[in-house]
Amino acid sequence: MENSFPIEQGLPFQFTDKPVTPWGGLRLVQEMLLRMKFRDALRASGLPQPGSNRGYDPVAMMEVFFVCVWIGGLRFSHTSVVRFDKALREIFGWKRVASVSTFTRWFRRFKREEVDQVFGSLGRWFWHQLSPRTITLDLDSSVVPRFGEQEGAVVGYNKVKSGKPSHRPLFAFVADLRMVLNAWLRPGNTDDKNGLTDFVEEALALLGGRHKVGLIRADAGFYDGKFVGALEAKTIDYIVSARLTRPLRHKIAAQTQWVSVEEDAIEVTEFPYQSLQWKKPRRMVVVRQRLTRKPNAYGRELIEVPGYKFACFITTLNLAPAEIWRLYNGRCDSENRIAELKGDFGLNGFCLDPFYATEAAFRSVMLAYNLMSLFRQALLQAPTAVRLSTMRFQCFALGAWIGRQGRKKVLRISLDGRRRPWFEGLFDKIALFRCPWPAPA
Repeated sequence: MENSFPIEQGLPFQFTDKPVTPWGGLRLVQEMLLRMKFRDALRASGLPQPGSNRGYDPVAMMEVFFVCVWIGGLRFSHTSVVRFDKALREIFGWKRVASVSTFTRWFRRFKREEVDQVFGSLGRWFWHQLSPRTITLDLDSSVVPRFGEQEGAVVGYNKVKSGKPSHRPLFAFVADLRMVLNAWLRPGNTDDKNGLTDFVEEALALLGGRHKVGLIRADAGFYDGKFVGALEAKTIDYIVSARLTRPLRHKIAAQTQWVSVEEDAIEVTEFPYQSLQWKKPRRMVVVRQRLTRKPNAYGRELIEVPGYKFACFITTLNLAPAEIWRLYNGRCDSENRIAELKGDFGLNGFCLDPFYATEAAFRSVMLAYNLMSLFRQALLQAPTAVRLSTMRFQCFALGAWIGRQGRKKVLRISLDGRRRPWFEGLFDKIALFRCPWPAPA
């Protein structure tokens, strides 16, 4: 029925009961999940069960959460967008979708044991979906400000909102695939090195011996003799940015043999160095850059040697010093991954008062990120790192409704004729999609 509101200009409007969704392109993602048998993995992971026979299916609860994240949801209240989208429910085959309060109650059922069990199981399942390879692991941490009195939200290092409570998550990124291998949510005053060896042990366990870690890169926050000793015991190569302590600064100042690279703006050297806490010397690679040539260079100025900025790395690799420096610089891409997680995947937003409820949402976001990264690489085959915000407009934001063809339901997608061959090509790629990906020759 046409509206009776006074209209000065433009088209009149009407309401309709036809189930229409603005996210018809998610049918592509649903097909990928079907081929991966994602629901079987969720069902076998040990998700918290409802308290009554009338409760919601926990598998559907997790799927709805992922879809909420993929369409731009940034907090639990945004799950209501999925709840009232009947066509989207038909695409994924959900009989019903829980309310916001039901979602928050369900996530509160996660305790530490459930978090370890569920996301350990899902993590091992996911990495089994990829063919064996040797990977580079980048360790990084971040600060997630909080504006309430949530468990674990305490005052710690926070250069953006100094003095505000926060959480301090720890990440292990697979640089080769732009994915997250492991992630922990931690209180805001936690030091980067706290529990680091256990964190890496858990990350390696998720790989299950299927993949090999060829190199670990980390910044100065992870500079610790016990940690690098544990990596050496496992014969895992590493490059870790060294903290410029006073003895190390004096050692650097005493160096006289520097090799110039990049038109004399950058010079490198190396030497063995043994801290008082170490049982043996280790290789140090030092890079210095002239401030007159590169005033914004990465590193730290030393009183002992003015006019330069210095960066020092401890490593087990036998490459030339300049190659060590260039290889370490690739670790900077982890900052882009954290920015995407915060900006596109709602990393800052899904927060509840109980700590492990928040960590369950946090680690769910990590899995949603990995699934979307797999979709981006396996199906879109994007030559560059296309962000989720771009994929929403390119692939997912397509008006669609549920119609019928004979006795069968069919998804009718509204798409300009010039774009239809491209979209049909994506379904052709999905028809070839197999796990483990990429399929062996």
